[in-house]
Amino acid sequence: MTNHAEERTELLVTSGESPKRLDIFLANREPALSRSALQRLIEEGQIRINGRRVKPSQKVKPGDRIVLEIPRPQPLELKPEPIPLNVLYEDEALLVLDKPAGLVVHPAPGHWSGTLVNALLHHFESAGGSLSSIGGKERPGLVHRLDKETSGVMVVAKTDQAHRSLAAQFKQHSITRVYEALAWGAVKKLEGVIDLPIGRDVKERKKFSPRTARPKGAATAYRVAERLGKLATLLEVFPRTGRTHQIRVHLAALGHPVLGDPTYGGPKVRELEGVTIPHVMLHARKLGFLHPATGTYLEFTAPPPPDMEAVYAAVQAAASPKTRGSIRRDP
Repeated sequence: MTNHAEERTELLVTSGESPKRLDIFLANREPALSRSALQRLIEEGQIRINGRRVKPSQKVKPGDRIVLEIPRPQPLELKPEPIPLNVLYEDEALLVLDKPAGLVVHPAPGHWSGTLVNALLHHFESAGGSLSSIGGKERPGLVHRLDKETSGVMVVAKTDQAHRSLAAQFKQHSITRVYEALAWGAVKKLEGVIDLPIGRDVKERKKFSPRTARPKGAATAYRVAERLGKLATLLEVFPRTGRTHQIRVHLAALGHPVLGDPTYGGPKVRELEGVTIPHVMLHARKLGFLHPATGTYLEFTAPPPPDMEAVYAAVQAAASPKTRGSIRRDP
């Protein structure tokens, strides 16, 4: 009998499926689980083929019925933590903040504390109020997120009604979003659109790429704001969809990965002309949306963090010693 603390999934290997190891087959079909986690579950007998215990190396074949009985994760007891927040705006329905680079948005393996969610819980514990419940216990109030090393403007829902309204706007792509990115090399075209479906990479499970079993449509528009010689380019980026790592993957596919992003750019983007790049040089500069309660259009901006400005100035100086300045932006 299946334990109620487990989630049961059945998969049928279809005709035309080429023989491959069970752990590799499942890693492509169940991207939420790492290959090592799948191997452990197979060894424990919680993943079976045709009712039989097997090894991770067992080859699957058409007609095989695979049953996964995955233990449900125990809910976390999230604790408020006094992590400083740069709040740009707050009312009864929502909160807008400028997230610093290096802050993980929500609890996940390896980051069970010290996250934005922990900081938000402390903020509301001190100031009163609450977060929407739609995101679940581990992601209260979170309508969208930014990668750990990406800084910039985020909106958080305080009520379920606000959460539904904002989530609908994100789904309809009616949200105004403008990012700034320092990209490696000289981008030739002044502007363009990268239309490239992406998903979890079939071989490297922590990465996203076009090399995926489950591609999802993704489009990113960009405009060159300034070329820093042949070393780098300051880009304004306008994501038309919101896939995980989308901007980073798309710029890498363009041949111009974001500086400070070795995951998609390799070691060459960690240092440029003696300038050390401390983190991914990607910043969510502008966010605009309709207020969930009033329908009024609101727009918020935040300048890049000081370390991103410092990298920009240093690379600009290295590219052209006679020119120095701050990042150029439209009014």
